[in-house]
Amino acid sequence: MSPHTAGAAWQAPALFMPSALRGWLTDPHSLTSRIRARCRAFSVRPLRQCAARGERDEAPLLGMSPSRRVRVRDVLLYADGVPVVFAHSVVRLHDVTGAWHMFAGVGVRPLGELLFADARIARSPLSVRRLDDRHPLYRRVRAAGIVTDTPLWARRSLFLRAGRPLLVTEVFLPAIAGLAP
Repeated sequence: MSPHTAGAAWQAPALFMPSALRGWLTDPHSLTSRIRARCRAFSVRPLRQCAARGERDEAPLLGMSPSRRVRVRDVLLYADGVPVVFAHSVVRLHDVTGAWHMFAGVGVRPLGELLFADARIARSPLSVRRLDDRHPLYRRVRAAGIVTDTPLWARRSLFLRAGRPLLVTEVFLPAIAGLAP
């Protein structure tokens, strides 16, 4: 299933995106590498990694019932000490000991490094969405201490390894504008 079929607000990238974020939202390569190339110091701050309920529109993408729990990982990506991306990843619980075993112990390492280093991992096309205070990921960004009253843009895609899905959503924080496009 494509990441933009579940949840009508997620769409394939199109002209409706802000031009300043177009490159960030549409680049199919590693976001970690793109940020690293535009700063002196890159780091990851884990916020949570636990079993929890995924968001309503995530379960169908993982091929499961919305009532089932998933393994969730939320982190902030920093460029030169400034948070620029809130990353949210979800995978089926039983896949953490199977196809996505590396997900359990990723810690402060960027997940993108693992995903793009393994040729057996395939990525679906990106989908994008504008988030506001009605969306749970927007509220998680604010709970992480990011002060914003403006809508945020996010992208997401599925990564498949041995036929098993991992959903990665990246929410671009206002400070991303300080990095070269």
